[in-house]
Amino acid sequence: MHVICLKNQTKFEASSEATILDAALAKEVVLNHSCKTGRCGVCKVLVLQGETRVSQPEVALSDAELEDGYILTCCRLASSNLTLNVEDLPQLNGIRSATHPAKIDSIEPLSPEVMQVALRFPPALKIKYLAGQYVNIIIPGGERRSYSIANAPRDDGKMFFQIKKVSDGVLSQYWFEKAKMGDLLRVEAPLGTFFLRDTNIKHLVFLATGTGIAPVQALLQGLFKSCEPQSQKPHVHVYWGNRSFQDIYSLQLDNQIEGVSWNNVLSKPDKNWHGLTGYVQDAFFSTQIPLDEVAIYACGSMNMINTVASLLAEKSFDMGRFYSDAFVSSNESKKTGK
Repeated sequence: MHVICLKNQTKFEASSEATILDAALAKEVVLNHSCKTGRCGVCKVLVLQGETRVSQPEVALSDAELEDGYILTCCRLASSNLTLNVEDLPQLNGIRSATHPAKIDSIEPLSPEVMQVALRFPPALKIKYLAGQYVNIIIPGGERRSYSIANAPRDDGKMFFQIKKVSDGVLSQYWFEKAKMGDLLRVEAPLGTFFLRDTNIKHLVFLATGTGIAPVQALLQGLFKSCEPQSQKPHVHVYWGNRSFQDIYSLQLDNQIEGVSWNNVLSKPDKNWHGLTGYVQDAFFSTQIPLDEVAIYACGSMNMINTVASLLAEKSFDMGRFYSDAFVSSNESKKTGK
């Protein structure tokens, strides 16, 4: 067994046969992670001391990052005692993932390509989760996909999901052609480490593409339902990117949330669109918001997240204030319809 030490002095043991991430979770030490396939890069950490070996390709890492000593904890095994430049996430202590029964409570189209599905759980079941986390939904037949929960925890326990139609997708065929109210499903929940960190900052920026707005909606609900006085909340800026106007759909945000600067950005607008155009990252970086006063949450396409991360690194941004949740293709076991 090898001892893994984090920069806040948290320690846990890992065998040479388990990934560093799995070893941490087995000891109830939660590290940043999401897809567990090496694709999203959320679990990237710097090795300060010790040796590791690769268990699966670290697709999300660049050659420069590998040379600098970065690893993905979901892809590496410990070959010796290790010291990692990362801290665990105590906010997730006591939150456990398990598989539960659920029924479809409602199905509602939001746009030609996106529908909203609400799931209800047994009355006695109370699933504890943080706004921003995701679940695996398992349909009849056993196929599963990951979807972000589009709402903060509710008294009735319902969970809402924004599901995008994917060409030739097995679950798309189910959601858009076969699903009906009352269908019995299974849900593995909660999962992931995308949640709101310390809000003691002047500006919160949310960058989303497509159905990446779902966890942002949940984060906003949680933020503005908190007990903090409005005067103590940060300035909130949302940039939501879509291709065309018909892709913009209504969100459950309790009408207009005071204190939110909302910006729709279209990459392929028609001539009648007079709002922002291009990509969400360009729209944000064209503002005068001081980067030293910002925490950034990005959710959606891998390309957008990688571009934002690269631009921030060029500007010497403190990447400890950049949080992301990338959607990668279904054959890589991550979120496609969120």
